[in-house]
Amino acid sequence: MTKRKGGRDGQRTQDHQDGQRRKRIALLAGGAGLVVVVAVLLTVVLWPDDPEEPRAREYRDVTACLLTGSGGVTDPAAAPVWAGMQDASLQTRARVQFLEVNGPQTADNAAGYLASLAGSQCQLVLAVGEAPTAATAGDASRYPQVDFVLIAEGQPAGDAGNVTVVSDADPAAVQQRVRDLVAAAVGDPADD
Repeated sequence: MTKRKGGRDGQRTQDHQDGQRRKRIALLAGGAGLVVVVAVLLTVVLWPDDPEEPRAREYRDVTACLLTGSGGVTDPAAAPVWAGMQDASLQTRARVQFLEVNGPQTADNAAGYLASLAGSQCQLVLAVGEAPTAATAGDASRYPQVDFVLIAEGQPAGDAGNVTVVSDADPAAVQQRVRDLVAAAVGDPADD
């Protein structure tokens, strides 16, 4: 049988073991805290920079406008014109917009829509579709401060000197020609 030490020696051993246990717990807790602090610091330091916020496109103070029939820019005749205008907008930072002729597709009805565009901030008005081109050919002389482009096969330009006619035979050629005409009309952004 083994004798157990009693008294003070036994108490000292127990106190010593308790002290060692507290020391180990304190070291482990301190080490874990240090690991957390290092992890947070490394995350902050090594985290990639935030990507640059996307910026809104800055347009110049020039606008080209498109007058279409009731089909709008999805009409097969209008789609390449709109695409050419958008190409020119990317190149020149000019604003482009369109307006559909609603209601009866007649030159008389389209004339009101044309007046709206010509009287607004449009430096260039393009017209595509039977009613819009007829209205533009007939009324362009009323708006000498605005240049007009008619997208129509065989459409006469009328008497006004501010009208250009573009054939609508080949959509790719129309898109290219419209882009060039819009870019020339609104000018180079470097000239601003």
